[in-house]
Order: sequence, then structure tokens, then C-alpha cells
Amino acid sequence: MTDIHVPGDAPHAAVPTLPPAVLSDVLTVSRIDCVPSILRIICEATGMRFAAVARVTDDSWTACAVHDEIAFGLKAGGQLDVHTTLCKEVRAAHEPILIDHASRNATYCTHHTPRIYGIESYVSVPVVLSSGEYFGNLCAIDPLPAKVSDPRTLAMFERFAELIGLQLDTEREREQERAVLLNERQSSELREQFIAVLGHDLRNPLSAIAACAGALQRHVDGTVSGLGARIAANSRRMAGLIADTMDLARGRLGGGLGVELARTDALGEALEAVVDELRDAHPDRQVVCRTVVPQTTWCDAPRIQQLASNLLANALAHGSADEPVRVSAWVEDDALLLEVHNAGEPIDPGSLQRIFEPYWRRASPHRGEGLGLGLYICAQIVAAHGGRLDVRSTAEAGTRFVARLPILSAAAHDGVSSQP
Repeated sequence: MTDIHVPGDAPHAAVPTLPPAVLSDVLTVSRIDCVPSILRIICEATGMRFAAVARVTDDSWTACAVHDEIAFGLKAGGQLDVHTTLCKEVRAAHEPILIDHASRNATYCTHHTPRIYGIESYVSVPVVLSSGEYFGNLCAIDPLPAKVSDPRTLAMFERFAELIGLQLDTEREREQERAVLLNERQSSELREQFIAVLGHDLRNPLSAIAACAGALQRHVDGTVSGLGARIAANSRRMAGLIADTMDLARGRLGGGLGVELARTDALGEALEAVVDELRDAHPDRQVVCRTVVPQTTWCDAPRIQQLASNLLANALAHGSADEPVRVSAWVEDDALLLEVHNAGEPIDPGSLQRIFEPYWRRASPHRGEGLGLGLYICAQIVAAHGGRLDVRSTAEAGTRFVARLPILSAAAHDGVSSQP
């Protein structure tokens, strides 16, 4: 028996026609630099002239790498009918098969595989991954007999199969890392597109609506001007929702809310301006404000105003309507303290653990007024400044939010910016 061949009806599948999972495995093996050397060493050590790494499943046999000195005609990506191979039996038993001289072997002299492919000597050992997954086989064949059924040959094949399995594990881990990086890159692009839609495609038409509302408010007809006021109020609310959603996108998708630290000489006045705006929006509520911030501070003043606005809006929404809301800001040691207090029904202890989570909202008749992002954004602003935000709530003392933010010195932080 000197001729070796692949049956005429056995498919020689080109790589592009392979199923995606099998194609991926073929490409993974192709990236393992040591495989061609392993196949060449096997042939030199045994005298056999064809060796291959095959991906073997219950219903397919696919060559992933080939060393061919006998013109067998099978290349990487080529497939055989798995039922015509001995690799199927190796896979079923998880045991290697070594044959010196098939036509004289009591077990394999009548076996269909040597007869179909015209082979005399044969070796096949399992390639198993660290997870226990059966990947395939490291095998060698020749139309001539060869002395291969000895412990040293088996040990060589098993060590090489183990090495290939380890390299496959490494390549798959690298592929997963590449997929994660690609997903992160795509997520980053999606984040930028999302923020762009909010910042441009929604804000621009909203600005136009607000401008039209202003024109209507100036109309001499009281009904028309009243409609303009309502449109303007809803436009401001929509702008606030957009701003909150953009901050969520930056905070959750961008790794933290960005702040621009700058010299601020009138932070107290900036905080009082926020209080005045909310007083105007809630003329039926009493807001008591006390700010004592004499020093120059280094902070992101617009973000601190946003922090105060969100805390005060939360207090007005959930505090007792017949009790004042109190806002205080002062300097203590090396920190700015901002406190907002309201009387009324306390926050239950279970909810206090979740109050700074995004989209969390207390059960309230005002539930439709926001997205539940205000307190989450407050916590992000304080964290971005290197500070801490605490809350206490009892029936006797009411609800008190206290933000403690470090005051940075100009000498150490001149021109500092913090971005995610």
C-alpha cells in the first residue's frame, strides 16, 4: 500500500465557506507561531510525512494547520467527512490511537479509515483546552509503515498537544481582550454620538422654542402671554432634563463627571443667585439662605451652583410645604460646607442606601417632575471635587444633605482641570 489519497467525494472546503465558529478556530491556530515547527518535528521524528492539527467536533473534521510531504491534497481550512476518520473515535474515547502497520494490525486491518485513505501508519492524540473543552486532534499519517506505537512517540505527541492547547487558550484570551477593546471603542463612539444628539440636535430646537415663548410672553393679550409663560417654563424643564441626561452619560459612560477647577471670588453670590431662581419658581414656598464664603476658592463654580440647585429642588419637592427650606454655605477648616435642610416626612432607612443611585426616586405625587438623576449628579459633582456628600433624615430633625468639598489653594492648583 504505497498510494495515499483523499476520496473524490470528500470536500476540500475553502476557508471562506466554513461556518463562522470553525473559521475562527482555523484562524486562531494560524496565529500560533510554533505549530508549523511542531508538525515538521513530528514528521522528522517519526518518519511520517503528513501531520496536521484538526478541529474535530461530533459532525465535522477541519484541518487548521498542515505539513504535507506526500501530496495528500488537504490544506488549512479543508474538511473531511468526520465519519471516515479515526479522529472521531479518539474524540469519543478521549484516548490516543497509534498504528504501526494497519494492514497487519488485528484491529485496523479491516477498518474503513486505512482502506479509504490508503494509510499504514497513523497517530492521533486529543488536543484539550484548560477548560476541558475538546478542541480536536494532533495527528500524523503515512502510506508506509512506521514504528510509532511506543511510549516515547506517544509522550512526544501528548506534550505537543498540551502545548498547542495552552497556546489556544492564550490566543482565545487575546481574542476576548481584542473584542472587549473593540466594544469599548464602539461604546465610546456611541457615547459621543449620544452626547452630541443631546447637546446639539435637541438643545438647538429647544432654544428656538424658548425664544418663541419669550415673544409670546411680551404679547399684550393676557391669554397669549400666559401661554408663552407656560411654554417657557416647560422649555426650562426640558433643558434641565437634557442637562441631567448629558451628565449621566458623562458620569456613567465616561468614567466620572468632569469638573473645571478655577479661581472663584464670589461663590457665595453665585449660590445666592441659585436660591433666588428657585424662589422665583416657587413663590408659595419659603427659602431661607445664609452664605458666608469670604475666601477665594478653587472649584467649578457652575457645578457647585448645579449641586445647590439640585439639592434645593429636591428639598422643595419633598419637604413640608408649610415649613421653610434652609440653605447654608460656610467655610470650616479647609472645606466648603453646603447644607440643605427641609422638614417633613423622613426618608426611610432602606431608601437612604439607594438615594444617590441614578433613576432612584421617592414615592411622591411629584414623581413625573424628573428622571431621578438629580441626587446622583450631586454625588458625582461632590466626588469630582474630592469631597463627600452625606444625608440624614428623621421625623424629628427633618432631612439634611451636607456636602463637604475641599477648598484648593491657588499655589498648588493654579490652572488645574479635572476631566474624566
